[in-house]
Amino acid sequence: MHHKKILLIEDDTDLQKLISEYLHDYNFCCEIFSHPIDALKEYTLNYNQYSLVVLDLGLPQMDGFDLFKSLKKIKNIPIIISTARDDIGNKIYGFELGADDYLSKPYEPRELILRIEAILKRNYNTEKIKINKLLIDIEKEQVFLKNQEIEFTKIEMEIFLLLIKNINKIISRENIAKLTSLKNDTKNRTIDMHISNIRFKIDDDSKEPIYIKSVWGIGYKFINDN
Repeated sequence: MHHKKILLIEDDTDLQKLISEYLHDYNFCCEIFSHPIDALKEYTLNYNQYSLVVLDLGLPQMDGFDLFKSLKKIKNIPIIISTARDDIGNKIYGFELGADDYLSKPYEPRELILRIEAILKRNYNTEKIKINKLLIDIEKEQVFLKNQEIEFTKIEMEIFLLLIKNINKIISRENIAKLTSLKNDTKNRTIDMHISNIRFKIDDDSKEPIYIKSVWGIGYKFINDN
Protein backbone atom coordinates (compact mmCIF):
# COMPACT_ATOMS: atom_id res chain seq x y z
CA MET A 1 0.00 0.00 0.00
CA HIS A 2 1.67 3.23 -1.02
CA HIS A 3 1.23 6.17 1.31
CA LYS A 4 -1.10 8.87 0.14
CA LYS A 5 0.73 12.11 -0.49
CA ILE A 6 -0.64 15.42 0.75
CA LEU A 7 0.41 18.84 -0.52
CA LEU A 8 0.30 21.31 2.38
CA ILE A 9 0.44 24.98 1.47
CA GLU A 10 0.71 26.89 4.72
CA ASP A 11 3.04 29.68 5.82
CA ASP A 12 2.68 29.30 9.59
CA THR A 13 5.80 27.29 10.50
CA ASP A 14 4.47 26.02 13.85
CA LEU A 15 1.34 24.74 12.19
CA GLN A 16 3.38 23.24 9.33
CA LYS A 17 5.38 21.19 11.82
CA LEU A 18 2.34 20.13 13.81
CA ILE A 19 0.32 19.07 10.76
CA SER A 20 3.16 17.24 9.04
CA GLU A 21 3.95 15.27 12.21
CA TYR A 22 0.31 14.32 12.52
CA LEU A 23 0.09 13.31 8.86
CA HIS A 24 3.15 11.09 9.21
CA ASP A 25 1.64 9.46 12.29
CA TYR A 26 -1.39 8.56 10.19
CA ASN A 27 0.69 7.19 7.30
CA PHE A 28 0.45 10.12 4.96
CA CYS A 29 3.40 11.62 3.12
CA CYS A 30 3.47 15.37 3.13
CA GLU A 31 5.19 18.05 1.07
CA ILE A 32 5.08 21.49 2.65
CA PHE A 33 5.28 24.85 0.95
CA SER A 34 5.10 28.33 2.46
CA HIS A 35 4.99 30.08 -0.89
CA PRO A 36 2.23 29.56 -3.45
CA ILE A 37 4.56 29.96 -6.44
CA ASP A 38 6.84 27.15 -5.24
CA ALA A 39 3.85 24.95 -4.44
CA LEU A 40 2.41 25.54 -7.90
CA LYS A 41 5.74 24.68 -9.55
CA GLU A 42 5.98 21.41 -7.63
CA TYR A 43 2.36 20.53 -8.31
CA THR A 44 2.65 21.28 -12.02
CA LEU A 45 5.53 18.81 -12.28
CA ASN A 46 4.25 16.08 -9.96
CA TYR A 47 0.47 16.51 -9.70
CA ASN A 48 -0.14 12.79 -10.23
CA GLN A 49 1.69 11.96 -6.99
CA TYR A 50 -0.73 13.89 -4.81
CA SER A 51 -4.02 12.69 -3.36
CA LEU A 52 -5.16 15.90 -1.71
CA VAL A 53 -4.19 19.53 -1.06
CA VAL A 54 -4.55 21.42 2.20
CA LEU A 55 -4.52 25.08 1.27
CA ASP A 56 -4.31 28.05 3.59
CA LEU A 57 -5.93 31.12 2.08
CA GLY A 58 -3.83 33.76 3.81
CA LEU A 59 -0.63 33.36 1.80
CA PRO A 60 2.03 35.80 0.62
CA GLN A 61 2.51 36.59 -3.11
CA MET A 62 -0.78 35.28 -4.41
CA ASP A 63 -4.46 35.18 -3.54
CA GLY A 64 -5.42 31.80 -2.06
CA PHE A 65 -8.48 31.52 -4.28
CA ASP A 66 -6.39 32.16 -7.41
CA LEU A 67 -4.01 29.43 -6.32
CA PHE A 68 -7.01 27.16 -5.69
CA LYS A 69 -8.23 27.69 -9.27
CA SER A 70 -4.78 27.08 -10.74
CA LEU A 71 -4.41 23.78 -8.86
CA LYS A 72 -7.86 22.54 -9.88
CA LYS A 73 -7.17 23.46 -13.50
CA ILE A 74 -4.07 21.23 -13.63
CA LYS A 75 -5.88 18.28 -12.08
CA ASN A 76 -9.21 18.03 -10.33
CA ILE A 77 -7.75 17.16 -6.95
CA PRO A 78 -9.60 17.34 -3.61
CA ILE A 79 -8.74 20.54 -1.75
CA ILE A 80 -9.37 21.37 1.89
CA ILE A 81 -9.24 25.10 2.50
CA SER A 82 -7.89 26.11 5.87
CA THR A 83 -8.11 29.69 6.95
CA ALA A 84 -8.44 32.18 9.76
CA ARG A 85 -10.83 34.12 7.52
CA ASP A 86 -13.89 32.70 9.15
CA ASP A 87 -16.54 34.80 7.51
CA ILE A 88 -19.33 33.02 5.70
CA GLY A 89 -18.67 34.86 2.40
CA ASN A 90 -15.27 33.23 1.99
CA LYS A 91 -16.68 29.90 2.99
CA ILE A 92 -19.44 30.07 0.38
CA TYR A 93 -16.99 31.25 -2.29
CA GLY A 94 -14.65 28.36 -1.44
CA PHE A 95 -17.41 25.81 -1.83
CA GLU A 96 -18.65 27.43 -5.03
CA LEU A 97 -15.17 27.03 -6.49
CA GLY A 98 -15.30 23.35 -5.61
CA ALA A 99 -13.58 23.09 -2.23
CA ASP A 100 -14.08 19.67 -0.66
CA ASP A 101 -13.96 20.95 2.88
CA TYR A 102 -13.27 24.07 4.88
CA LEU A 103 -11.49 24.31 8.21
CA SER A 104 -11.42 27.48 10.25
CA LYS A 105 -8.28 28.18 12.22
CA PRO A 106 -7.43 27.37 14.88
CA TYR A 107 -8.29 23.71 14.43
CA GLU A 108 -7.11 20.45 15.90
CA PRO A 109 -4.81 18.48 13.53
CA ARG A 110 -6.82 15.37 14.42
CA GLU A 111 -9.88 16.99 12.84
CA LEU A 112 -7.91 17.64 9.67
CA ILE A 113 -6.92 13.96 9.53
CA LEU A 114 -10.55 12.88 9.92
CA ARG A 115 -11.63 15.16 7.12
CA ILE A 116 -8.82 14.04 4.82
CA GLU A 117 -9.70 10.40 5.44
CA ALA A 118 -13.39 11.04 4.83
CA ILE A 119 -12.74 12.83 1.53
CA LEU A 120 -10.33 10.20 0.23
CA LYS A 121 -12.77 7.46 1.15
CA ARG A 122 -15.74 9.26 -0.33
CA ASN A 123 -14.81 9.87 -3.90
CA TYR A 124 -11.15 9.98 -4.61
CA ASN A 125 -10.01 6.48 -3.88
CA THR A 126 -9.91 6.00 -7.62
CA GLU A 127 -7.74 7.69 -10.15
CA LYS A 128 -10.02 9.15 -12.78
CA ILE A 129 -8.51 10.54 -15.94
CA LYS A 130 -10.39 12.71 -18.38
CA ILE A 131 -9.09 12.83 -21.94
CA ASN A 132 -11.25 14.54 -24.47
CA LYS A 133 -14.62 12.76 -24.35
CA LEU A 134 -13.26 9.80 -22.39
CA LEU A 135 -13.40 9.37 -18.64
CA ILE A 136 -11.17 6.57 -17.40
CA ASP A 137 -11.33 5.07 -13.93
CA ILE A 138 -8.14 3.03 -13.71
CA GLU A 139 -8.82 1.38 -10.37
CA LYS A 140 -12.34 0.23 -11.22
CA GLU A 141 -11.34 -0.53 -14.81
CA GLN A 142 -14.18 1.46 -16.29
CA VAL A 143 -14.10 3.66 -19.35
CA PHE A 144 -16.86 6.09 -20.24
CA LEU A 145 -17.43 7.82 -23.56
CA LYS A 146 -19.74 10.84 -23.19
CA ASN A 147 -20.96 9.33 -19.90
CA GLN A 148 -21.80 5.95 -21.44
CA GLU A 149 -19.76 3.05 -20.13
CA ILE A 150 -17.83 1.21 -22.86
CA GLU A 151 -18.09 -2.58 -22.94
CA PHE A 152 -14.54 -3.78 -23.54
CA THR A 153 -13.57 -7.44 -23.67
CA LYS A 154 -11.07 -8.49 -21.00
CA ILE A 155 -8.14 -8.30 -23.42
CA GLU A 156 -9.24 -4.95 -24.88
CA MET A 157 -9.41 -3.51 -21.36
CA GLU A 158 -5.91 -4.82 -20.60
CA ILE A 159 -4.46 -3.29 -23.76
CA PHE A 160 -6.33 -0.03 -23.22
CA LEU A 161 -5.14 0.33 -19.61
CA LEU A 162 -1.58 -0.56 -20.60
CA LEU A 163 -1.60 2.28 -23.13
CA ILE A 164 -3.23 4.67 -20.66
CA LYS A 165 -0.72 3.91 -17.92
CA ASN A 166 2.05 4.70 -20.41
CA ILE A 167 0.44 7.76 -21.87
CA ASN A 168 2.41 9.44 -24.67
CA LYS A 169 4.90 6.55 -24.66
CA ILE A 170 5.27 4.04 -27.46
CA ILE A 171 4.38 0.46 -26.50
CA SER A 172 5.68 -2.16 -28.89
CA ARG A 173 3.48 -4.99 -30.10
CA GLU A 174 5.86 -7.41 -28.31
CA ASN A 175 5.22 -5.62 -25.04
CA ILE A 176 1.48 -5.51 -25.64
CA ALA A 177 1.60 -9.30 -25.96
CA LYS A 178 3.92 -9.72 -22.97
CA LEU A 179 2.18 -7.39 -20.55
CA THR A 180 -1.37 -8.62 -21.13
CA SER A 181 -2.92 -12.07 -21.08
CA LEU A 182 -2.22 -12.51 -24.78
CA LYS A 183 0.27 -15.24 -25.62
CA ASN A 184 3.83 -14.02 -26.19
CA ASP A 185 3.80 -15.24 -29.79
CA THR A 186 0.52 -13.51 -30.66
CA LYS A 187 0.57 -12.39 -34.26
CA ASN A 188 0.85 -8.70 -34.97
CA ARG A 189 -2.35 -8.64 -36.91
CA THR A 190 -4.25 -10.08 -33.91
CA ILE A 191 -2.96 -7.20 -31.81
CA ASP A 192 -3.85 -4.74 -34.57
CA MET A 193 -7.34 -6.20 -34.64
CA HIS A 194 -7.76 -5.65 -30.89
CA ILE A 195 -6.54 -2.08 -31.30
CA SER A 196 -8.98 -1.43 -34.10
CA ASN A 197 -11.84 -2.81 -31.94
CA ILE A 198 -10.77 -0.50 -29.12
CA ARG A 199 -10.61 2.45 -31.50
CA PHE A 200 -14.07 1.68 -32.76
CA LYS A 201 -15.48 1.58 -29.22
CA ILE A 202 -13.85 4.83 -28.11
CA ASP A 203 -14.91 6.57 -31.30
CA ASP A 204 -11.37 6.99 -32.61
CA ASP A 205 -10.79 7.33 -36.32
CA SER A 206 -7.89 5.13 -37.43
CA LYS A 207 -7.07 7.50 -40.31
CA GLU A 208 -6.89 10.52 -38.04
CA PRO A 209 -6.68 9.15 -34.52
CA ILE A 210 -7.05 11.52 -31.59
CA TYR A 211 -6.35 8.84 -28.97
CA ILE A 212 -4.41 5.83 -30.20
CA LYS A 213 -1.64 6.53 -32.64
CA SER A 214 0.09 3.83 -34.69
CA VAL A 215 3.85 4.06 -34.66
CA TRP A 216 4.87 2.41 -37.90
CA GLY A 217 6.85 -0.80 -37.50
CA ILE A 218 6.83 -0.60 -33.69
CA GLY A 219 3.47 -0.42 -32.00
CA TYR A 220 1.10 2.11 -30.53
CA LYS A 221 0.86 5.00 -28.16
CA PHE A 222 -2.03 6.70 -26.44
CA ILE A 223 -1.78 10.42 -26.95
CA ASN A 224 -2.98 13.10 -24.61
CA ASP A 225 -2.36 16.62 -25.82
CA ASN A 226 -4.41 18.24 -23.08
